[in-house]
This record gives sequence, structure tokens and C-alpha cells, in this order.
Amino acid sequence: MYDLKKRNSLAAYILIGIGLFFLLRQLRIPIFTDFYSLPTLLIIIGVSLLLYSYTKKKYQLLFMGTIILSIGIHLHGLQHYSFWIDHWAVYLLIIGIAFIIRYMQTRDGLFAGILLIGISIILIFSIEVPEWLDWIYIVIDYIEDYWPIALIIIGIYLLRKKK
Repeated sequence: MYDLKKRNSLAAYILIGIGLFFLLRQLRIPIFTDFYSLPTLLIIIGVSLLLYSYTKKKYQLLFMGTIILSIGIHLHGLQHYSFWIDHWAVYLLIIGIAFIIRYMQTRDGLFAGILLIGISIILIFSIEVPEWLDWIYIVIDYIEDYWPIALIIIGIYLLRKKK
């Protein structure tokens, strides 16, 4: 019974957030009109995962919550702010930040977080990528072409993974 209550609290956070989203949308409050979009729903789900992680001390969800929240913020920024950085390496930065956030509670992932943040900063802010990093463009081309296969492989792995 106790475990069911914990699982229900995650659903409760998500339902409260989505309910507030649609209520504010119905009320048409001018200050919130920029937030009637898919990125806002991602932000709500990300915040819900983070709240659940911290209140229930289930820190394995910090990583996913941080990624979903950050992607929502990034997509919102791209839609509404002309100064927002539109570079593929922002996603590396988001994953690096997620590793650091998780590290703060679990002490796991510090090296990966620092490495990804460092690489993303180099790629985002360098006007010309150093010659020794040209291979990244080849990898990115493959990822852009074949990312659905990666999702399928991850899904099959999760189905076959023994609990």
C-alpha cells in the first residue's frame, strides 16, 4: 500500500501541473500567453519529476527530470527569445547538467557531466571547430539519420532487461 501511495504522488504532481496549465489557458491571463505550448508541458513534467525525486528521495529520477525540464526551457527559449542559442551542442550541455544534478545527490556521474559540459561549451562558443573535432559532424550526421534505430534498440533492451 505504501509503494502505491509513492507512485500516486508522481501522478498527482503531473496532474496538478497539467491542470494548472489548462486552467491558466482557460482564464487567458495575458502574462501567461507565451506559455500555452508543448514546451510548457515538458517543463511541467520535468518539474513534477524533480519535485517527486526530492520529496520521496528517489534520486534516480533526477536525471530524467532535469533533461525533460531543460529541453522544455530550451524549446520555449527558441520559440520566444531571439537571443536564445540554437545549436545542437545545447543538448550535450543539458545532459551534462543532468549528470551534475544527479551527482549532487547520488555521487555518481561527475566526470561524465563535466566532460559533456566542457565539450558543449567548446562547441557552442567556438566560431570554428578545431580540426581534430571534425569527426563530430560525421557522427551527428549519422545520429540525425538513424536516431529512431537507437530508440528501438533502447526499447528492446529495456523490455529484455531482467529486473
